[in-house]
Amino acid sequence: MDFEVIVLGAGIVGVSAALHLQDRGRRVALIDRRGPGEETSYGNAGLIERSSVVPYGFPRSATALLRYARNRSTDLYWDYRSLPSYATWLARFWWESAPQRHAAAARDMLPLIERSVAEHDALAARADAQSLLHANGWLQAIHTPARFELDAARAERVAREHGLRVTALDAAALRAREPSLAAGFAGALHWLDPKTVANPGELVARYARLFETDGGAFRRGDAATLRRERDAWAVQTADGLISANEAVIAMGPWSDLVFEPLGYRIPLRAKRGYHMHYRPQRGTLSMPVVDTERGYAIAPMQQGIRLTTGVELATRDTPPTGVQLARAETIARPLFGLGDRLDAEPWLGMRPCTPDMRPVIGPAPRHPGLWFAFGHNHHGLTLGPVSGKLLAQMMTGEPTFTDPRPYRAERFG
Repeated sequence: MDFEVIVLGAGIVGVSAALHLQDRGRRVALIDRRGPGEETSYGNAGLIERSSVVPYGFPRSATALLRYARNRSTDLYWDYRSLPSYATWLARFWWESAPQRHAAAARDMLPLIERSVAEHDALAARADAQSLLHANGWLQAIHTPARFELDAARAERVAREHGLRVTALDAAALRAREPSLAAGFAGALHWLDPKTVANPGELVARYARLFETDGGAFRRGDAATLRRERDAWAVQTADGLISANEAVIAMGPWSDLVFEPLGYRIPLRAKRGYHMHYRPQRGTLSMPVVDTERGYAIAPMQQGIRLTTGVELATRDTPPTGVQLARAETIARPLFGLGDRLDAEPWLGMRPCTPDMRPVIGPAPRHPGLWFAFGHNHHGLTLGPVSGKLLAQMMTGEPTFTDPRPYRAERFG
């Protein structure tokens, strides 16, 4: 064998899995068609979301459903030609978002969320990437006083239950905290436990450099060429065919290109999203701000002020629409003092999602030596290192820090 493990996908989940496997003595090859951190892991809002103890569920109020049906909102846009391909998935998502099932998903995700910051800190210290992480937390900005009071009370309950820290800032306190903000928000909730990343793509690249420095091999290759040869897994790379006893599919929204030909019918879908960088006109922010009522985020990045959009439901090959970015930019520009666009084109990325709001982490049921690590919904950056650790513990027979059964592939039949 050339290696003991081949990891397909050099995003945050694949790189983290490769590092944790290497730490446990495995000879690992990391495969991607592009450089580490250049796809989905590059374009997010940079949140390591320790406070996200409630998964993003399907809205169940009639008011919200009617608003989305009109297809005019900022937080969700759907392409009518693509909607039939999402219909079954959306129905399952709606069913899984019923209160009891949604609460069960939150309980299952909590062991991963609780360790998310600590696992990033450990890797960042080794990768000389601490300067990319900031401990300021993030702001949940709210437009109306009534909504501010309601959300503040809810946040206090969540914080007490989960040992989190949150501070409610009224409009004056928010302006004092972030002077570059214009009037327009009734207040904000300052979530203190999460960390933020000034350049998510660079963070993943540094983790990948640590992997290579410690003896790992990165190869450009086509993950779709993965095949079983005798007792090994083989994949074609730019340097030729390589093989290993075990393989990990960690390709985010493209994972289905490998697992579906093998006969697995895991309901993985991509929620698309956009970002754009802007030159600041009134100074920059000290931390990301999420406009939860309008469905976009603004984050200070090394590249400029990054605006990230909500969810677009469209197939992978649908051309970029730019609809959400245009809607969010209209709202955000006066509030945040967004200047000129700094990117030639909007960035388009894919969030790999399962309808039950849990990732798939564990062995492939019918293929010895094949493992899954994908479907982290909106929290791939948050959960990459902790997911990589859990997977490596499973693959090496080490006791796991939590019960991995909620993430097994068999739950989908």
